[in-house]
Amino acid sequence: MRKRKAWWGRGVAALLLAASLPFAGCQEESIYTTDARTNFEALWKIMDEHYCFFEYKEVDWDEIYRSYSRQVSDTMNQYQLFDFLGKMLAELKDGHTNLVSSFNVARYWAWYENYPPNFSADLQKKYLGTEYNITGGLKYLRLPDTEVGYIYYGSFSNLVTERGLDEVFKHFSNCRGLIIDVRDNGGGSLSYSDRIASRFLEEKIIAGYIIHKTGPGHNDFSEPYPIELAPSERSRWLRPVVVLTNRHSFSATNDFVNKMRLLPRVTIMGDRTGGGSGLPFNSELPNGWIVRFSASPILDVNRQHTENGIDPDLKIDMTPEDMARDKDTLIEEAVRWIQSQNQ
Repeated sequence: MRKRKAWWGRGVAALLLAASLPFAGCQEESIYTTDARTNFEALWKIMDEHYCFFEYKEVDWDEIYRSYSRQVSDTMNQYQLFDFLGKMLAELKDGHTNLVSSFNVARYWAWYENYPPNFSADLQKKYLGTEYNITGGLKYLRLPDTEVGYIYYGSFSNLVTERGLDEVFKHFSNCRGLIIDVRDNGGGSLSYSDRIASRFLEEKIIAGYIIHKTGPGHNDFSEPYPIELAPSERSRWLRPVVVLTNRHSFSATNDFVNKMRLLPRVTIMGDRTGGGSGLPFNSELPNGWIVRFSASPILDVNRQHTENGIDPDLKIDMTPEDMARDKDTLIEEAVRWIQSQNQ
């Protein structure tokens, strides 16, 4: 018999620690079995008691149970059962919710598939060239014939160090403005989000709030805990900044945009972010498969959900005309915007 601990913590510190782990959760006591009905019931109950967005997304989880319960069959093999349970989880429309087996990962991608890409890696190479600098996960250079610095950060899973950021801002010391491009950044570590955002602060701010489940009911939540962000004690940037976003800016990237949009010299440009504001936790099914799910919502400074994304200050889409001329519309508009702020 596998011993599985109670899943919820008491306090924001425990939540943030758990959020830094890819599968930081605990499970209830269970006996190993591959029985389809048993695993269906276990998955439905785990989500029923611990998932955090039922009310916000207006999901009738009881109705989903009635619908899917009629379809469970003892004749399902493991692959059929996996697809079936993955389909049930997709009803939540949550990019942080996955079913993980030894042979596949069920995922929901429709949260960004119906949006324009607004990013081209091939076009971006024309701006980066081959002489750009690299520190950790950051690629950066001064854009030719401008006084604008450009940083591309492709994943918040990639290392960002304090010393590296010092070098970045030193490199841009003679620039009038800065572009931070987080398009197609699927997320990663919240600590890197804080580390970068703190370089643009003048004083400590409340950047949002976090709540956690206190019981099995869909509305059993704690009071919101404030999330504070303090200015870095190292070099900081207090000149104009444009943050470029697209729909594939997700999870920790959504968190970064949520913080940056609070700052007076920062403009968010591009498309709505992908969201993903629920800190993911995990549990285990009786057959050993892992289910990862949103368990603790992070709210914005107005205590509103950002699970479905954050709208930009300036909505800009890449145009076919620009792309035909090897131009990235968002980068070009960001340069123009920064130049207009310095006239």
